[in-house]
Amino acid sequence: MLKSSGRRPLYAALVVSLASALTACSRPSTLEELRQEGVLHVIARPSPSVYYEGREGPTGFEYELAKRFANELGVELRVREAEGNGQILSVLEKGYAHIGLAGLAGTVQATDEFKTVPTSLKVQSTLIYNRDAESASSPDDVGERVIHAVANSNHIEPLSELVKAHPGLRWKSHEDIDTAGILERVENGEFEVAVVDSTELALNQVFFPHVKKGFDLNEPQPIAWLFPAQQDDSLVQAAQKFFNKMQANGSLAQLKERFYGHLDRLNYVGARTFVYHVRNRLPTYELSFQETAAEYKMDWRLLAAIGYQESHWRPNAVSPTGVRGMMMLTRNTAQYVGIDNRLDPEKSIDGGAKYFQMVHDQIPDDIPEPDRTWFALASYNVGYGHLEDARRLTEDAGKNPDRWIDVKEFLPLLAQKEWYTKTRYGYARGHEPVVYVQNIRRYYDVLAWMKQPMSANEQLAQSPEFPNLDRDADPIEATPAEAQDVPKSLSFAPPTL
Repeated sequence: MLKSSGRRPLYAALVVSLASALTACSRPSTLEELRQEGVLHVIARPSPSVYYEGREGPTGFEYELAKRFANELGVELRVREAEGNGQILSVLEKGYAHIGLAGLAGTVQATDEFKTVPTSLKVQSTLIYNRDAESASSPDDVGERVIHAVANSNHIEPLSELVKAHPGLRWKSHEDIDTAGILERVENGEFEVAVVDSTELALNQVFFPHVKKGFDLNEPQPIAWLFPAQQDDSLVQAAQKFFNKMQANGSLAQLKERFYGHLDRLNYVGARTFVYHVRNRLPTYELSFQETAAEYKMDWRLLAAIGYQESHWRPNAVSPTGVRGMMMLTRNTAQYVGIDNRLDPEKSIDGGAKYFQMVHDQIPDDIPEPDRTWFALASYNVGYGHLEDARRLTEDAGKNPDRWIDVKEFLPLLAQKEWYTKTRYGYARGHEPVVYVQNIRRYYDVLAWMKQPMSANEQLAQSPEFPNLDRDADPIEATPAEAQDVPKSLSFAPPTL
C-alpha cells in the first residue's frame, strides 16, 4: 500500500488557487459585459438639469452626456426614470443599473458607498426665501424659520454643517417633494426658507419671481455620475476617459453653453428690443408672414408673434437641441410638413404655419376661441399629451378643462413629482407653455397696435377659427412670472394624430 505524500495537500491547494485565478481572469469586466449586451443601463431622476421627456424626446444636460457616452461605447442607452434620489441609490446598491444620474455632488455623504466620476458641472447648495418675507441673506437672518430641503440631496451635509456652526437653526428634509415642489412652496409662502441646487434655481428662477436667493452654504462642488461599488473599475475608467476627451475637444463646454449659457440673458421680455425688431427686422419677412397666414387662414400677426418667440425673427437661429430656422423646426417636423430647407425663411414660416394648423385641429372643436388658440399654442410648445394631462388635473380639481385661465394653473404642476406621477405622459416643464402663451399674446398685442389692420382680402381669408385676437381676446393680465421670457430651446415635433 502506497503512503500518501505530504506534498499532496499543498499541491491540491495550488491547483485550486490556480483554477480560481484562471476563472477570475476569464470573467469579463463590467465594460466587456456591457458591450456584449449592447446596452448601457442608466437610472435618472426627472429634472431640467438631469433628464426629462421633452416634446422632441428625452433631454436634459446629464442625459445628453449619457447619450454621447453610449455612442462612444457603441451601445444603446436605456434610461429608467426614478421617483427620486433614494430610488437611484437603492437601484445602484443592488447592481440593477450601470450608472445613476441624480445630480448629486461627488462629495456628498450619500455617495460614500458608490464610485463616482465628476462631470465638470458644479453645483452649490443655495438658500432661498420668499422676497415678501424677512430677508435671509445670512445664517443669522434665518432665525427660528425652518429650512426645507429635498431628502437624499446635496444639501444634507452642508445643512448639518450649518447647524453645527449656528446651533439655533433648524431644518427638515422631504422624501415626497422634489426641487420644483420646494420652489413652488417658497413662491407661495408655504415655506419661508429652503435650500436648493444652484443649477436648478438658475433653470427655474424665471418661473418663480417671488423666490429670492439668500446665500450659498458651500463652495461649488462637481456633480458626479454614480456607479455601483460592486462593479470593477472598467466602466468608471471609460467614463473618466470620455469626460477627459469631451473636455479636451471643447464639446463639454459647448454642451454646458447650450443648456446654461442663456440663463442670464433671457429672464425678462425685452420690450424695447421687440419694438426695435418690429421696425427693423420684421419688414424683411412681413410679406411672407402675411401671405402664408392667408393661405392657412390665420392672423399673420399671430404667426409673426410665434416666429419672434421662437427665433426673434432670425432665419439662421439654432436651439440647444439642434432645431433651427425662423420657426425653429426639428428635422423630423420639417420632413413631416414637407420642408426641405429649414434655413430658408419663407419655407420655415410655411412649415410653422402648417404645423400650427395641425396642432390647432387637434384641440377639441367645442373649446371656444380664443381659448382654443391658447391651447393650441400650449400644445405647440409642450406637446398635446402633456396638455391633456393638465386638462385632466384641472377637471379633477373641479375646474373647467376647456378654459385656458383654469388649465394654466395646473400646467406647472406637471413639473412636480406629486402630480406628474398621476398623469399618463409624466414629467413636463409645465411652466414653459404658460409663459410661452402669454409672451405670444403680448407680442401679438404690440403687433396689432403697431401694424395697420388687415386688408379686405386678408379679412376674407381669415377663418373664424383664428379670430382677430385683439378684438376677441380677454384683456391680458400678466403676472410677474408671465412677464418673463423663456429659453429659446423650444421647438416643434410631429403631433400624435
